Amino acid sequence: MHNDYKSPAFKKLLDSLQQQSWELELLISGFAIFGLFTAYEPIKIEMANASNEQQVYGFVIYFLALTACSILLFNLLLHVILRGLWIGALGLRYVSGDIEFDKLKYSERFKKYLSKRIVSFDRYIGSLENYCSVLFAVSFLLIFYVLALTTVIITIVLIVNFILKNENLPNWISQGLGIPLLVFICLGMFLTFFDFITQGLLKRNKWISKFYFPVYWVFSFLTLSFLYRPLVYNFLDHKFGKRLILFLTPIYLLILVVASLEYQNSNFLDNERNSSPLFANKENYLDLMTENEDFPGDIVIPSKIIRTPYLPIFIPYRENLEDRIFAYDSTITPKNDKRGLASGINFGNDWEDEWETRKQRDSIRKRYLEIFNETYSFKIDTLKLDEDFIVTTNSKGQLGFETNLNIREISEGKHVLHLNRLQKQKDTTQTLTESQVPFWYFKE
Repeated sequence: MHNDYKSPAFKKLLDSLQQQSWELELLISGFAIFGLFTAYEPIKIEMANASNEQQVYGFVIYFLALTACSILLFNLLLHVILRGLWIGALGLRYVSGDIEFDKLKYSERFKKYLSKRIVSFDRYIGSLENYCSVLFAVSFLLIFYVLALTTVIITIVLIVNFILKNENLPNWISQGLGIPLLVFICLGMFLTFFDFITQGLLKRNKWISKFYFPVYWVFSFLTLSFLYRPLVYNFLDHKFGKRLILFLTPIYLLILVVASLEYQNSNFLDNERNSSPLFANKENYLDLMTENEDFPGDIVIPSKIIRTPYLPIFIPYRENLEDRIFAYDSTITPKNDKRGLASGINFGNDWEDEWETRKQRDSIRKRYLEIFNETYSFKIDTLKLDEDFIVTTNSKGQLGFETNLNIREISEGKHVLHLNRLQKQKDTTQTLTESQVPFWYFKE
């Protein structure tokens, strides 16, 4: 196909496709809505799992995916509804033609009012067509805006982590380069957002535009605007497109507010509290957690009622747990922290070095577990207990630490399990209570 945009044949082809685009819109919307509904719940579960395990990178990725799904679902469902109304209006026009107010035999006042408001049925169909076409286009444009915001935030994080907090760089480089870059990105983000919501106000003044142009040029790459810039300016040069964007913005804000509302039926009780001597949260009991929807708390025991002379305990692994271990004993802190996103491809061929590295890692891993056992201990009521943990995975495949407490000697009835942790602060060591989980013990 010859794609010379100046040729009459190409313009004729575009005009023809433009007239038939509603069929493609409905087809794409239908498949997209089905796929989004299918993916929405798994993404939501994975985001909650990443949040529970404090995986920052995973949480950000799943949060963005969920945001994109929510925006597309709302817009495409609205688009399908409006397209259905448009198709219904076309069918009615074929049967009934235009509106004839004389046949309705209304009073003169209502006749004039309705004639002024409706004007004609064809105008109504044309307005629906405009709303549907623009709404379909803006749905995917909003996803690019989400990506733009993400890339800017990632840029700020990279500057902070790899320049400002980089201990391998001299202070004059990290501060002298990092601070100006950070100020430029933050100021540029504010100016770009202001220019966006004012629909190009900074581009109109001759002198302000000279100052703003370098910022605009840099942010056109940071926000990936070169991919969708024609769409944006096609909206902005059209009165109807501007009006629709201004109409949708408060609706999105309203949806955000409505989604955050929740009904509180008590001044003192709620179902999201952490477990304590007075409250038992299901996240601390394995038999109460569903397979995919619930995630473990800081400590998990089998049930609220224990009948065995031993108490199995599982502590899920989280990234901040490793930070606490490094803070307690800095000698095992690695030079290169491998946590986060990384490629599993290894181009190294020196097997002897790899073997030495593995031996050192095994030695450090043993010390790692020793520190964990040293810092964590238990009390049941006032009785101190201490058992060695091992590294394991639970029935859901989650990595963590497991041990079993001997509870043969405790009395029957209600008890509270306390998980304590040692924390070093400068030259002092203090004991913190991490979790408290109530349970009942009854011998078999």
